[in-house]
Amino acid sequence: MEGTIKRNWEYIHNHSKEKMNIPGDKNIDPKCEDSENKFDFSVMSYNILSQDLLEDNSHLYRHCRRPVLHWSFRFPNILKEIKHFDADVLCLQEVQEDHYGTEIRPHLESLGYHCEYKMRTGRKPDGCAICFKHSKFSLLSVNPVEFYRPDIPLLDRDNIGLVLLLQPKIPCAVPPAVCVANTHLLYNPRRGDIKLTQLAMLLAEISSVAHRKDGSFCPIVLCGDFNSVPGSPLYSFIKEGKLNYEGLAIGKVSGQEQSSRGQRILSIPIWPPNLGISQNCVYEVQQVPRVEKTDNDKTQVQLEKTEVQVTAEKLSSNLQHHFSLSSVYSHYFPDTGIPEVTTCHSRSAITVDYIFYSAEKEDVAGHPGAEVALAGGLKLLARLSLLTEQDLWTVNGLPNENNSSDHLPLLAQFRLQL
Repeated sequence: MEGTIKRNWEYIHNHSKEKMNIPGDKNIDPKCEDSENKFDFSVMSYNILSQDLLEDNSHLYRHCRRPVLHWSFRFPNILKEIKHFDADVLCLQEVQEDHYGTEIRPHLESLGYHCEYKMRTGRKPDGCAICFKHSKFSLLSVNPVEFYRPDIPLLDRDNIGLVLLLQPKIPCAVPPAVCVANTHLLYNPRRGDIKLTQLAMLLAEISSVAHRKDGSFCPIVLCGDFNSVPGSPLYSFIKEGKLNYEGLAIGKVSGQEQSSRGQRILSIPIWPPNLGISQNCVYEVQQVPRVEKTDNDKTQVQLEKTEVQVTAEKLSSNLQHHFSLSSVYSHYFPDTGIPEVTTCHSRSAITVDYIFYSAEKEDVAGHPGAEVALAGGLKLLARLSLLTEQDLWTVNGLPNENNSSDHLPLLAQFRLQL
């Protein structure tokens, strides 16, 4: 057996292990009075590497010993990892449909999870799953998103997203719902236009699901394989809530590769109006001019007004979204500045997997008259440390004897203040 690499829990905000229930700690009994003002839960995001995709891309796994690539070897390892970390919510990518039906779902259900699955469209063999512990959440809604649109030539890829609205189970309080989203965006490094549009479609669905009557959003956890690296325009857009893409080359959107082979520039707008999603990444309510007992002149004026607004909107190269999202990971080791990696195979070792979350607004209360845009944001308590490329090659990269995907699982512990 090859050596294993230890990954440690990193505690954020000076929380000590004693104050929180870390996955793997079984001896903490949350009492009613303790849970009155907080709800702690853990989230794992994990691309488990579909067996069909592994076999279709065998050139990426030349460094591996053959036996470690068989599903019969890999699945028990993946299951052992999921059991060990015991997260309350699992966001899994590259979940192969036949394996999901016969093995993955039955095993997870026996561990106390409720599972929701969305297969990719077309004839693709895999999809995304969100599984959560019955004991921690009840299900309010399931919202699959298909990024393939037969009526829109740009959107000819079969990627999908899945958005769940979950209700925390707390004996003595009515907490806000939590919106959990999972996706696996298009890989193709040269098609940043498709990736950004897929992301906008997912954000529009999240916006619709997480929207509360008072205009605020419930807390959001956004997981997945975004096929984009830290600091890339797509990554920055998620974190900063805005992106001016004027003059941006399509191949630079995800930052996966540095070569600039005759790059086309993103068109303005990136996607056509009939997608029904605005540059603010929300579903557009089609503004059809109302004709109500008016003379013809008035109707004419209303029509013209609408057309002018649409034209102005079309020419904007500014994308926006209304969430305040932070990344669980910082992507670089603070002492050395060496990059963390989430995936490693024969071709590359980079970060493409993320857990984003609605961060609590710090210190807002200190300012008189300040409004908290995000009631009940999440506090990050801890995360499972990532590794460097060098660390991974000491155990012959991924997959290996102990880690059976070419991605590492990401794991975070959150607190919802009630």
